Amino acid sequence: MKNESIYILGIESSCDDTAAAVLHNGKILSNVVATQKIHEEYGGVVPELASRAHQQNIVPVVHQALRQANIDKKDVNAIAFTIGPGLMGSLLVGASFSKSLALGLGIPLIEVNHMQAHILAHFIEAEGQSKPNFPFIALTISGGHTQIVQVNDYFDMKILGETKDDAVGEAFDKSAKILGLPYPGGPFIDNYAQMGNPIAYLFTKPKVGAMDFSFSGLKTAILYFVQNQTKLNPNFVEENLNDICASIQHTIVSYLMDKLKNAVKQTGIKEIAIGGGVSANSGIRKALQEAEEKYGWKTHIPRFEFCTDNAAMIAMVGELKYRNGDFSALTISSKARMPFG
Repeated sequence: MKNESIYILGIESSCDDTAAAVLHNGKILSNVVATQKIHEEYGGVVPELASRAHQQNIVPVVHQALRQANIDKKDVNAIAFTIGPGLMGSLLVGASFSKSLALGLGIPLIEVNHMQAHILAHFIEAEGQSKPNFPFIALTISGGHTQIVQVNDYFDMKILGETKDDAVGEAFDKSAKILGLPYPGGPFIDNYAQMGNPIAYLFTKPKVGAMDFSFSGLKTAILYFVQNQTKLNPNFVEENLNDICASIQHTIVSYLMDKLKNAVKQTGIKEIAIGGGVSANSGIRKALQEAEEKYGWKTHIPRFEFCTDNAAMIAMVGELKYRNGDFSALTISSKARMPFG
């Protein structure tokens, strides 16, 4: 199968983005994402509303992906879909559609671990994107996950450390909510941070294992800080928003980098790749680029379109599994939580 012309249709529906992509021998022909705006009204993703929106979006999104790729559904060799982890209702929509289409076309079905896909997105053939060499250290940072992973091969991965409570993306979003910023708040903090002083206010970094994370205490510290300062000055947030955001972002990014340094020290591996929605953050990108010069690391930062939830990364894993003949039965079940390996 190594020299075979392979078209993989990838489908992603783990949370609130309905996505479909077509991959041809590692190259993206289309990568379509339908974002659900309704959750902004509630300050977070509402699972029932997300699953309903997936049902409305999945057919037109897949149709658009095939159309942009300029292929017919009969040209597709296999369908790769997200089996988990994620919101169960959302996962079921993508799984049911993928199973039905694979059965109708008589082609293989391939299950994909969402978190592995964020790491393997680095192997998509795309302009301006470098591929890491094995072994490398992956930092997966998103709204639901924060992990440091040693990647020895495509499907030989070992978690070195992970969050003990909340994920880094949630820490950004909850901090933004405390400051009265819209949801999702992470990008707003990033934007304001670029205009502020990163050491204007000091927040204590949580103390856990050398490569583990904890963000619940940091969120609480930020809440109490804002409450206390607002009592003294009701306009504190409005008058100091840039500095507050810069200080929050500086603390989180510094915390992530501390853990990466520990991982490099323990493993001796200096090749670093990041993935997940928070990898779009300008602070972490800048810190990694500086680490290349300061510590001699080789860093790999994905294109923005491959950072957030997308189907291109699902299709990439699908192609790797297709070439290995690693297919799934139609009886496979979605999993809201699942082991990484």
